[in-house]
Amino acid sequence: MSQVADQAYLNTRVSVMATRLFDPSLIERLAHLPLAALADEFDLAALLDEHITPAVRRRAAEQSLIQLLLSELLILTRPMNVNERALVLDWGRKYALYNLKTLIRGKLRELDRHEINDNLFELPEHIRLPDKELFGAENVLELLRRLEVGPQRQIARQAREVYEQQREPFALEAAIDQRYFIGLVHRVQVFGAPHQEWLRRLISAELDSIGLIWLLRFRFTYRLSPSETYYWLVPSMRVLTRERLLRLVDLDSFEQVLDALPEPLRTRCADCGSIAEAQPRLARHAIDEIRLVLARSPSGVARALAYLMLRETDLLGLFAAIQGRLLGFDDRIIQHALTQIEPGVTGS
Repeated sequence: MSQVADQAYLNTRVSVMATRLFDPSLIERLAHLPLAALADEFDLAALLDEHITPAVRRRAAEQSLIQLLLSELLILTRPMNVNERALVLDWGRKYALYNLKTLIRGKLRELDRHEINDNLFELPEHIRLPDKELFGAENVLELLRRLEVGPQRQIARQAREVYEQQREPFALEAAIDQRYFIGLVHRVQVFGAPHQEWLRRLISAELDSIGLIWLLRFRFTYRLSPSETYYWLVPSMRVLTRERLLRLVDLDSFEQVLDALPEPLRTRCADCGSIAEAQPRLARHAIDEIRLVLARSPSGVARALAYLMLRETDLLGLFAAIQGRLLGFDDRIIQHALTQIEPGVTGS
């Protein structure tokens, strides 16, 4: 097909798949549905299997939802060109990085292979790590070296160098997250109009939200210096740019940072007294931006990625409701958990 035909097909495919997104009434209902209703409505029969533990049922539900998301991702990449497919696959490889973190934690804690394997996601070939090969690594450094010959080589190399210098699990995982987002930013730069404008808006929706949370956490919870904090941040292409982050990390209190934020983040976070209060407001900002891209962008790849981000957020909300029911929480606690869901963030 021609590029025009490919874009038309992709946009049509996205529009059809967008009907699967949860409407507000369904999201509201999730906190009130019993486990049997959740299992029936979302085709998750394993939730009702009383012969397995709640932990196993929880893991099975999580795996099913991730497989659903990634199967849709692969469907959307079929009509894409090389650069479009690379960007979307890189976004989906975050789940391989969750597996990488699980492997690293297992190596650091000297867990046995079976225990580590129980906590790995089963992923499609285009996204997964060479898990069997990595299991054979004697330690974390060897594990990262083995990854330096695959699609995660840049992430693995930076993580290895950081760990060789600091030997701190926090720094190692921060390096993985940082390099992941830097990679997405670099992928966006190869696109021309109209794709780049909308992709920059889309990726920045996550970077502005996550970047502010990281800044607040590193400066005022972990008590890192301004220079140490800035080192770990990934500048956004819209609101929290490099220059703005440099100014914000030099401020001495949580309140000063919020007061100095550029709009619309300043209004969004007005009167927040903690990171926990800021997170749902930033999540709402990101979701609003992503929805705008899905609704208005002429770029098929931007709309496809926006759909996947929103679909992921819906499925994370569904999983939060399932997890709450399996743990015996009441509706109020589950409803609160649903308000904390952030685009692009899982519990791994």
